[in-house]
Amino acid sequence: MTDWSAHYARRVARMDSAEVRELLALLGRGDLTSFAGGIPDPSLFPSDAIAQAYARILDDPRLAAVALQYSVPEGYLPLRRWLAEDMRRRGVSCTADNIVITNGSQQGLDFIGKLFISPGETVLVSRPTFLGALQAFNAYEPRYDDLPGPGSNRTVASYAASGPERPKFGYVMPEFENPTGRTLTHADRQRLLGFAAALDIPLVEDSPYETLRYSGETPPALLSLAAEQAGGIDNCRVIYLGTFSKSIAPAFRIGWVVAPRQVIERLVLIKQASDIQVSTINQMVLHDIAAVVVASQAERVRPVYRARRDAMLAALHRHMPPGVTWTEPEGGFFIWMTLPAHVDTTRLLATVVAEAKVAFVPGTAFHADRSGRHTLRLSFSLTDPAAIDSGIARLAVEVRQAINS
Repeated sequence: MTDWSAHYARRVARMDSAEVRELLALLGRGDLTSFAGGIPDPSLFPSDAIAQAYARILDDPRLAAVALQYSVPEGYLPLRRWLAEDMRRRGVSCTADNIVITNGSQQGLDFIGKLFISPGETVLVSRPTFLGALQAFNAYEPRYDDLPGPGSNRTVASYAASGPERPKFGYVMPEFENPTGRTLTHADRQRLLGFAAALDIPLVEDSPYETLRYSGETPPALLSLAAEQAGGIDNCRVIYLGTFSKSIAPAFRIGWVVAPRQVIERLVLIKQASDIQVSTINQMVLHDIAAVVVASQAERVRPVYRARRDAMLAALHRHMPPGVTWTEPEGGFFIWMTLPAHVDTTRLLATVVAEAKVAFVPGTAFHADRSGRHTLRLSFSLTDPAAIDSGIARLAVEVRQAINS
């Protein structure tokens, strides 16, 4: 038999998603309480509005002819115009020419990696950071260094000392970060922009959860602050990624990138060479419903997810033993737990699944260097409050045993 591994490109060695595959395989187990998958609750999707929009478009021969045909790689113009208007809600003044539609924000991350990273170049990421970003960037063979977060004492000079070339960009999720649930304050964002300016690097702002705030004040988007400082979006150094996967439904696979026009022009070329375009009919349906559904859907789902977040935080306070800490997110889907340093959460997961019938994601998945073995991510998005309390109680029993063993 042919040894295909001998023919693969060098980059394939960095493509590993074992944790994701294994955890997705657990989703079908009815006996398991899963705090692993960071996915929206399908019972909350606006299915009726979506079905009606498809029917309106397909029942009109003129619209159907457009919807089922090829289209331009930058995306359906009415949708891009609507997004430009909606970005003003985030304080961002832009036009349709500053936007390209992608197959989910994950494709946006892949395109940014393709555009900016050459093998061996440095990308700055938080520790921990979004697993999907690491998977997207890994194909382009970067090295990783730490993006300074709140309280960091890392200096600009220290990056110059680590190599002859400055990093290519910094990647950050300012709202309800996956996996930690943390949000950068207004002051944190200003400091990060100052750091990027001093190092002369772009920042990639990934914002998939921004409609899912349950408490606290909403700081301005990094892109908004950067554009204001630079005198307009086309002069600033921030690239913004958004998605409809959390605000409406994931199956559309529609995200978008907002950036200076010269960056968008390059991304459009990459999009054309990659898959030509995003599904036209899906873009038209989203344009048809977005003006009403995005706002009403947020109002509908926030109380549900807020109750689940509150239930999980209460359960953690009630059941977890001393020595365990966790974040308290203002929104999103995730809580980040830190256990005593001697506890390996990858090993703990196997025991917890078998004995407690509970699943979580071990923290190593979110570290480029596979550190963070004593950490884990919990998601509250799919579980009702009663099941959350019961699941956390069972998890706490196994955590206590692991700490004491």
